[in-house]
Order: sequence, then structure tokens, then C-alpha cells
Amino acid sequence: MIPRLLRRRPAAVVLPLSAALALTVVGGTADGAPAHRGPEGSAGRVVSTATLPDIPLAAFSNGMLPGSVADDRDIDLGGIGSDLFPAERRGEYWTVTDRGPNGQIEIGKDKRRTFPVPGFDPAIVKIRAVGGRIQVLRTIPITTSHGAPVTGLSNQPGRDEAPYTYDASTPLPYDPNGLDTEGIVRDRDGSFWLVDEYGPSLVHVSAKGRVLARHVPRGLGLTGADYPVVESLPAIFLKRKINRGFEGLALLPDGDLVLGLQSPLLNPDEAAGKDSRTTRLLRFSPRKNRVTAEYAYRFDPVGTVEPGQTKTSELKLSALVALGGDRLLVQERTDKSARLHEVRLRRSDDILGSVWDTGALPTLEQLDDPASARVPVLRKRLVVDLNTVKGVPGKIEGVAVEGSSTLVLLNDNDFGMTDGPGAFDAKGRLVDSGVETTLVKVRLDRPVR
Repeated sequence: MIPRLLRRRPAAVVLPLSAALALTVVGGTADGAPAHRGPEGSAGRVVSTATLPDIPLAAFSNGMLPGSVADDRDIDLGGIGSDLFPAERRGEYWTVTDRGPNGQIEIGKDKRRTFPVPGFDPAIVKIRAVGGRIQVLRTIPITTSHGAPVTGLSNQPGRDEAPYTYDASTPLPYDPNGLDTEGIVRDRDGSFWLVDEYGPSLVHVSAKGRVLARHVPRGLGLTGADYPVVESLPAIFLKRKINRGFEGLALLPDGDLVLGLQSPLLNPDEAAGKDSRTTRLLRFSPRKNRVTAEYAYRFDPVGTVEPGQTKTSELKLSALVALGGDRLLVQERTDKSARLHEVRLRRSDDILGSVWDTGALPTLEQLDDPASARVPVLRKRLVVDLNTVKGVPGKIEGVAVEGSSTLVLLNDNDFGMTDGPGAFDAKGRLVDSGVETTLVKVRLDRPVR
């Protein structure tokens, strides 16, 4: 690919989406690469790689919602790796963007959250990989009950980060409709379920992208949204860490959903959340329209997930995949490394409505050894350590299983953005990080399911 700094794209030119999608990027395969085995789990090898072509973000957004983006600041479509769910045809996948291009700039002692393209609307994107490139087959904008963009802007003053322009100089308005979408599954009726980091929330979306309901923790008090807001999740989830709400989502064979909290709750305070290795999963029944179970999930030590890393707060749960019955594949990661584990959701492990939901001291997140306090932490088995698989990109957030022993992985490239004032040049155009949206297939030497 030609580096962004060596390309010129006239600001006044808006490419038709069809033309943008026709751009190609050279990819490759590694069918002859040797398998690499970690100290535990399966060995794996990358058997194919595909990358997303450069699609100007304005062309992408305005193709769905005309006039929504006036200036994309030379940012291309990215961020579609927030999750991955198999579509109807083999080799095709549903993905979802997150809230859009965003970063952080320090102004004095204040870290300001920037939104360089505030008109961007999160979208559901259907893709497939052909000849080393990712093709965009369909796009569905996520909209309110009346068809307006939900946007990706922060919801509530005092709870979410204040939104600013690209250079952190000018405040932007909060938007109670805004969603920071992450996980995605498609239900049997053609509708979608998504999870969001702001609430954190579970969002039901029609086949055409309209929000049907947003399930949030009890006591959130979100007002002004142009769609139904239902306070149906445990109130303890109000203690989510900023930017670390729900990230993983799985659809079980019985129709239930499992939601994964990206990081431990700040329970009872920030220090506990920062040092904890225990996060939580929720089981939600669409038939009953409520949460039916809750589980404690224990991360591996951070130095096990990423050798050399010492900050426990870098641990994140990013993806959940249903394997059949009550079995799940759980991805725990840092931005550089990832491991996949299998867990089984047992009735005896349910902590919903227990003392661990009340905030009583010591809290679940304060326990150095939850098992010693008789907390039924989910038992897990390592499936594969992706650090041992050559060719897997960093920051994998989308995971799917194809057949019995092939993993499909998709990274989040953050729209090519970096943090800090150097993310944009003096003219306000993106200085691209060079990180591509990449889909890889990894063949394991043992069946996953």
C-alpha cells in the first residue's frame, strides 16, 4: 500500500461508494507456513490474509446517510473489526464499527476525548475476503426510531467523557442517542443485537438498522433518546470503567445472549478496578426480556497474556463466540497479544442477585483469590495462544469459528488514528498510523468444536 503521507486526495473530491469499493489492496496467503505451538493449547498457522481497501470515510458515510459527513479529514473507513459474526453464506461476515474516529489529547492535566468526524454514524457492515482484499458487500446505518443517525458521541455529562473537536479546542454537544457499538450477532428473525460501551448497554436493532430497544443498567437515568431505553440490567454495572463497557457478545443455540464486560468494574473504586483480574458476563433472554444469569470471569495474569507487560489494567475481554450447548470461546487480550479460552456456563456458577451484586465489602473486584471466598469463577481451558501464531495482527477484537478448527480474526485499526496532537497535520488532515484493517484465518491442529 502507498503510505498516506505519500498520497494526495483532493479535499473536494467525493468518490462514489461503488468506486471506492473497487480499490484493491495486495494481500497474501501462508498455506505453507509451519504451525506454531504454545506451551499449552492448540498449534495454529495463518492460512489466508486480506486487508480493507482505502475507502474515504465521507464517501462511506454519505452513501448511507447523504450529507452526514462534510469533511472526513482524510480518514478512511476503519474500525469495522469491533466484532465478527458469520453471515448466511460461508465466507461472509457481519461486522460493526465502533463510535468512529476518536482520540485523546492532553490539555494541561485534562485528557480530552476528540471526535474528528462528529457526523460519523456507527454502522453494520457485511464483508467477505476475496483475493487478498476485504470486500464491503452491504452497509446498514444504525438509526433512531425516526431514522436519524445515532452518532457515536458521548451520552451524559458527568458520566461519559466530554466530546471535543479533532484538536481538542472546541466542545461538541453530548448526544443521548450516541452508541459506542462493539459486539454483534444476527438473530434468527434477521434483526441484530449489539453491545455498547457507554451505558454499558445491550441494543436490539432491526434488520434495517433502527434501534428497537436499548437495555441499560437500572438507575442510569438516560433521557432524551429517540428510541426506547429499558433499565433492565443489574445496577452494579453502572460502575463500569470509562471506555471499558460491554465488548463481547455471543448468541447461544437456545436464543439467549451472553454479554462480556471488557474490564473489571470500578467496584468499589478506581483502585480496585485497576488492579482486579475479575470481570463479568451476563446472560440475557430475549424471550423473557431480562437478565437470567451472571458469571465471574477471571483473567490470566497480564504477563501471561502479554509477556513483559506488568499493568493489570491492560487486560481486556473483547470477543465471545458460542461453541454449542453452554460452551463459549472467550478472548482475553491486551492491545498487542491475545489468548482464547473455552468456558462452560453452569447453573452452579450463577452469581446474579448475590452479595456480589450489592457492592458490599469486600467486593468481587477486591478479591485477590475469588475462589477462596467461594465465588464460583468460571473454569476455563486454553484453546490457543495467538502470540504463538505468526502473522496475526495486534488488537484483534472480532473472532469467529469456521468449520471445526478454523478461526477467523479481524482487528480494530482505530481508523488509522493515534492519540496526541500529532494525529493531524497543520491543515487538520490525518497523519495515518499505517495500521490496516486485516482479516486472517488461522487453522488449528485440534477442533474448536
